[in-house]
Amino acid sequence: MSDQVQPAEGPGASGPGPDGAGFTYRGAEQELIVVARPEARLRARAEGVRSAAGADVSALDMFLGDEQLTLEPLFGSEERLQQSAAAPGEPDVPDLTLFYRVRGGGSRAQELRARIAALPGIDTAYVKPGAVPASVDDDRRLKEGAPVTPDFSGRQGCLRPAPEGVDAHWAWQRPGGSGQGVTVIDVEGAWQLGHEDLAAKLAGVVVGTPLTDLAWRNHGTAVIGVIGGDRGESGVTGIVPEAATAAASFQGIGTAAAIHAAADRLGPGDVVLVELHRPGPRFEYAGRDDQRGYVAIEWWPDDFAAIRYATARGVLVVEAADNGGESLDDAVYERRPDEFPEWWRNPFNPSNQSSGAVLVGAGAPPPGTHGRDHGPDRSRLAFSNYGARLDAQGWGREVTTTGGFWDRPGDLQGGPEEIAWYTDTFSGTSSASAVVVGALASLQGMLKAASLPPMSPERAREVLRTTGSPQQDAPGRPASQRIGNRPDIRAAVGRLLPQAVGSGQAERYWDELLPYPSELPPRLRLFVAGAWRNLNHPSPEIRQAVHTAFAGGRPDVRVWFSDDEIVGLVVTG
Repeated sequence: MSDQVQPAEGPGASGPGPDGAGFTYRGAEQELIVVARPEARLRARAEGVRSAAGADVSALDMFLGDEQLTLEPLFGSEERLQQSAAAPGEPDVPDLTLFYRVRGGGSRAQELRARIAALPGIDTAYVKPGAVPASVDDDRRLKEGAPVTPDFSGRQGCLRPAPEGVDAHWAWQRPGGSGQGVTVIDVEGAWQLGHEDLAAKLAGVVVGTPLTDLAWRNHGTAVIGVIGGDRGESGVTGIVPEAATAAASFQGIGTAAAIHAAADRLGPGDVVLVELHRPGPRFEYAGRDDQRGYVAIEWWPDDFAAIRYATARGVLVVEAADNGGESLDDAVYERRPDEFPEWWRNPFNPSNQSSGAVLVGAGAPPPGTHGRDHGPDRSRLAFSNYGARLDAQGWGREVTTTGGFWDRPGDLQGGPEEIAWYTDTFSGTSSASAVVVGALASLQGMLKAASLPPMSPERAREVLRTTGSPQQDAPGRPASQRIGNRPDIRAAVGRLLPQAVGSGQAERYWDELLPYPSELPPRLRLFVAGAWRNLNHPSPEIRQAVHTAFAGGRPDVRVWFSDDEIVGLVVTG
């Protein structure tokens, strides 16, 4: 949950490039193919979509209408397919009635694929054949009577290299590092689905009914912005701007059902984020304005069971450890509440069966962020729960993202239109959990791009615990009060994707003085062994030596590289 407070003083408490210059790529028309869930028994007609099984597919129907799309059976109607069906019992014959084609998407096929795949009644979706990359339309709503939103990405310290941030800038240069092919569902209460900086990859609400309260809506909007804010020249950029995001509201169905439903809509390697907590046993489950004694929802048996269901399916679950200021190692959590079943065991004790979720605490950002000081970088913030069960920390203060401030307009950018609100002060274990989700989704995207299996929940927790920027001491809050390390995507990649070092002669070069996108560092790019390799922040001496070598007509530039990163360079002529 968030812990937004008034800003306090003092500590504590296609662009130019070697491959694209001068080229106009042309290719065959893309096809967006949708595979329905068998139990939904979808029926697609010109007037809309229905379920012959009586399933609720209204979200799918609304999505198609809003986007002016048509869903048509790829192989004809079910009746027609039944007439030409394979012999009963013949093995390995796909059910052709499950395949549909989307008409009307144009160049937005990749964007629509990610969004439609998370909707009820849909198993998956894919783009075929995708011979050349298609440009993505910018359908961002402009604010009426207000200036264009400036670029706030320079205020997003959590994107920067470790130890300050999770090194999203580095990840974006790697295949899959922007979250391609990964879906994140945020489980909480409400969201501003029309926000100008969330339109590209937000699939909408896939289960439950959002609350109407503005504070809830600001909270959910902030969470999605940290993870998947659109990449562009205005507003913020999410840690994984190419990941698909969706929302699941607990209202009307309860938290356990919302988690369960979200997990059912995801595959191994995707992520459920649980941004909820409740009053715990410390104060006999009484609600408090200061949130003291609040704990993660896996304390309750049905929520634990739902999270365990999700992680057993290979879905990563990231859960806020919460803002109760509690040691989850305390003996109070060993006592089973009378109303809990006898088989219940304290989920915060690592000796007991784990839910498998990543439990996240809140750490301080670097002192001076936004002109404020919350204590030593990566130290535990006073409100954060802590203990052996916690796996990782994220920024718990000063997170710049979409949405307003608590129940008010944005403190970074407000105004009359909620779709253009931004905040500089999203905080708590909620902001921390969103940061960790972004790092994990980036890693899953890179694994997918490398045709490797995604991290299992167990593997994800192990990587977070054994890599990253270590927790630091603060007065009265020693690092022994564990909240874990801040994720470091680059370090984690070294553990997950060990690369042998290759070498070769540079055939040509590109001195990228003005990086594209602008968030990337200045780079010297050399074409070696059939691919472009990058040297970030090259010194003036290296730049001049490479320039001189190639200007002479017979360059002798020897390069050592790991993946697309240059790790060694020798210029001899």
